[in-house]
Amino acid sequence: MTFSRKLVLVASSLAFLSAAPAIAGDAAKGEKLFKRCAACHSLDAGVNKVGPSLAGAFGRECGTVEGFKYGKGYLAACEKGFVADEAFLTGYLEDPSAKLSEIAGSKERSKMAFKLKKGDDIADIIEFLKAQ
Repeated sequence: MTFSRKLVLVASSLAFLSAAPAIAGDAAKGEKLFKRCAACHSLDAGVNKVGPSLAGAFGRECGTVEGFKYGKGYLAACEKGFVADEAFLTGYLEDPSAKLSEIAGSKERSKMAFKLKKGDDIADIIEFLKAQ
């Protein structure tokens, strides 16, 4: 096989793989996992705990939960603007402070210390939050 054919084969394989949809999570599994989150977050609108209510969280613009006092790190990231979409939540649930720092462009800390390490768990929680 010639070099140019190999190059075309590799390039087309990469294009195919990058176009493949992300594996969707399982909302039922996410509901079970959410029990860990429920210590700090409510699913009832207007009911804030240590963390803000997560009712309607998916797709919500940053810093808009009424009556919740956000931390400085979260507010610094909000100045740059973001929405709680799949990309944000994936990074945030994996490492909240790292994601806020990435968005803000400076070293920031999140009040949320909890981290999910497994990609499947993160996808499951996100699917669950989409339905709330």
